[in-house]
Amino acid sequence: MYRRDFLKAGSAAVMLGVLPHIAHAADNYRKLLILIELKGGNDGLNTVIPYADPKYAALRPRIAIARDQVLQLDEFSGFHPALSALLPLWEAGELAVVQGVGYPSPNLSHFRSIEIWDTASKSNEYLQDGWLTRAFAVAPVPRTFVADAVVVGSAEMGPFVSAGGGTRTIALTSTEQFLAQARLAMAAGQSHNTALGHILRVEQGIVQAAAGLHGKHVFRTEFPSTGFGNAIRTAAQVVASKAGVAAIKLSLNGFDTHSAQVGTHNALLRTLADGLVALKSALGELGRWDETLIATYAEFGRRPRENGSAGTDHGTASAHFVLGGRVKGGLYGQRPALERLDGNGNLPFAVDFRDIYATVLQRWWGLDATAALRGRYAPLPFIA
Repeated sequence: MYRRDFLKAGSAAVMLGVLPHIAHAADNYRKLLILIELKGGNDGLNTVIPYADPKYAALRPRIAIARDQVLQLDEFSGFHPALSALLPLWEAGELAVVQGVGYPSPNLSHFRSIEIWDTASKSNEYLQDGWLTRAFAVAPVPRTFVADAVVVGSAEMGPFVSAGGGTRTIALTSTEQFLAQARLAMAAGQSHNTALGHILRVEQGIVQAAAGLHGKHVFRTEFPSTGFGNAIRTAAQVVASKAGVAAIKLSLNGFDTHSAQVGTHNALLRTLADGLVALKSALGELGRWDETLIATYAEFGRRPRENGSAGTDHGTASAHFVLGGRVKGGLYGQRPALERLDGNGNLPFAVDFRDIYATVLQRWWGLDATAALRGRYAPLPFIA
């Protein structure tokens, strides 16, 4: 974390207030949300595979997953074989798969589409605050929490973005590195300049609060020896610290598979599955599995027809995972409508991504989602 990150978090601490009438909602923030961004746009068709539809193999003669390799979920759909580690979660009813997630008039630019997802905007609407920034402004996270949110392994605030520093968000690579940098900020915290002195005091307040992220818990869980595995370990240490955060965001990079997709996507999905299983194990050790909701998201899916480089180009609707001890597992949304591709050869969407956000806000945290999402959306029934 750099000084500008401290300033962003510090200014947010000054701006946020506590509204007495939402005290009951603040208590619900003790139920944790973990978001996992699949950066680049994950290929939903090779993640949750419509193996029974002959159009699937016809559109993908080189990259389709062979039917006998698919891990069947029902008579129509199945997992990519690299997701085998997730089958126990599926069988336990703790993994929901939401198919056909997208939004009207989709934008296929990485930058613009993830901005739409982060801010929950319409495709022709430009908002400066993330959807969780707005949610926390309406129903503030308890001031006893070390932060509203923690972003692991990235400086991108995602759904916590704000032009005015609207959330207390800490960005860190690891708890140990954060504390080392925090000590440097503390050492620089004296100044005879009044304005600078105020800024430094704000920084110190954030640093002192974040000292609870000590990263000393010894887990029995074996975390994968990958970058994503390290991020999972760091997230688990944040939860173990009991310092209190409402949400954690992690990222897994590399899903922009324009060429030679088969091997790359196989490795990515295996990395994702192994990381999710480790996270479930760590949360179970901490007694937090039933108090945690994990959800994947990405800026878009991939085009149904493979391209000339044995890859896939930017597409629209995709499949996403929701996991947790209180999740009602199963398939939600609709199977890919390969017979109804649009004029660009892309899939129609069946579930607006803001329906998932409304489910998080209303059914997980007990909040009124209308203000945060700037409209009414239909929650899905995957929360027990």
